[in-house]
Amino acid sequence: MDSGERVVAWVFTLGTEVVSGRVVNTNAAYLGRRLTLLGFEVLGVVSLVDDVRLISTFISQVLASEPDLLVTTGGLGPTYDDVTLEALAKALRVELRLNEDALKKIKEKYDVLKLPLTPERVKMAYMPEGCEVIPNELGTAPGCIMKHRKTLIVSLPGVPRELESMWESYVEPRLKELGVRRVFAERSFRVSGVPESSAAKVVKEILRKYENVYIKTHPKGHEITAPLLEIYVQVFSSDLSEAEKTADKVLEELKKSLEGIGGIIT
Repeated sequence: MDSGERVVAWVFTLGTEVVSGRVVNTNAAYLGRRLTLLGFEVLGVVSLVDDVRLISTFISQVLASEPDLLVTTGGLGPTYDDVTLEALAKALRVELRLNEDALKKIKEKYDVLKLPLTPERVKMAYMPEGCEVIPNELGTAPGCIMKHRKTLIVSLPGVPRELESMWESYVEPRLKELGVRRVFAERSFRVSGVPESSAAKVVKEILRKYENVYIKTHPKGHEITAPLLEIYVQVFSSDLSEAEKTADKVLEELKKSLEGIGGIIT
């Protein structure tokens, strides 16, 4: 069965407040799910403190593998610790320049409040040379999008409602234009009475038969006294109907094998 062309993505959720646990990283979950639904294989989510050298080093390492997509969130605002685009420019070895389109959009925002363009506000208009501006309808800091060799790079604010609005109105339509031909089907069920360590052998044996299947066991009870597992199955393909058929087949194999070792399917 054809598992479809592999398209890979990396997500960077940047900010000292995220790494320290002061802010819950909902952006990682949102982007991971949205990208998976689009057919991307998300290889990793990287969270880093607001440090130019550290961020640029990690971005450079990821870009060296030439992923199809790299998304950054956070660090686009007016404060001293908003350094994401500076780090991105450093990683790409391009200049950080005043983007007139971004400046115009920022000025329009503050004109409504009759506030001047201070250096802190102008700072949000400095972007890596050659990028395209992503408008931010709910906030002030615009995002940017650009191509570096094979990789499409998208940088968005860290405020969840701004990120989600920009993603759904601007970024996702652009990604759909890439023509990703990879789809997936998913299934899940619960089984009680089987410790995860016992289910592991069943899962391993089934996965030997398939190249395009992912199975995850999530413990919901106690391994010894009250074993309860949620089993998740994901099947990738270039054809949705084939993915659905395979998912159903794997599901039945799992249930039959787990019942064979004392499992109760719920």
